[in-house]
Amino acid sequence: MPREAFSHVRTWVFDLDNTLYPPKVRLFDQIEVKMTQYVMDALGVDRPRANLLRQQYWAEYGTTLAGLMRVHDVDPGPYLIDVHDISFDALEPDPHLAAQIKALPGRAIVFTNGTAPYAERVIEARGLSGLFDAVYGVEHANFLPKPERGAFEAVFELDGITTETAAMFEDDARNLQAPHEMGMKTVHVAPEPEDADHIHHHTNDLPEFLKKLT
Repeated sequence: MPREAFSHVRTWVFDLDNTLYPPKVRLFDQIEVKMTQYVMDALGVDRPRANLLRQQYWAEYGTTLAGLMRVHDVDPGPYLIDVHDISFDALEPDPHLAAQIKALPGRAIVFTNGTAPYAERVIEARGLSGLFDAVYGVEHANFLPKPERGAFEAVFELDGITTETAAMFEDDARNLQAPHEMGMKTVHVAPEPEDADHIHHHTNDLPEFLKKLT
């Protein structure tokens, strides 16, 4: 039973995009458009080439930014400000999710490949403000992205997490590999399950899954 499987957990780590809000709102579509435009401007390439690089760097390096930094020495600061300057009108408060997060024993934190200020705006729009003990962005991981283990190690050391008593909720299955290796419970939050040894549980309804744990 899920409750027994999580009875030891005292730190609950949540990804942000497409995890704390449903993918159907397509918030990240806006970010992808901004990313493509930034690649066009920074590298002087046309839109099809920029879009290809955006996807290629995400696949190879974990995020588009990581690829831009490693291959083209792009400054992460201006990039992160620009691509997260979007509208949050598509997000709505979720009282059910808020209640379930509030009921969790121990601490709840957010760890995103976006920035902490961006995460705070998403959290506010979802009616989740005040529920998380800490919010960490890619800047707290020295701009290393998930799924790199070093990103998790940096943030978890900063937070003081004991991974053996922690759980990770994440929509991108590859970002659960390192947490699994570090002894965490892993939950894939996505419309469709993915069969992988490093995924312990899957849900397409985060509030209902959390309800089973409290």
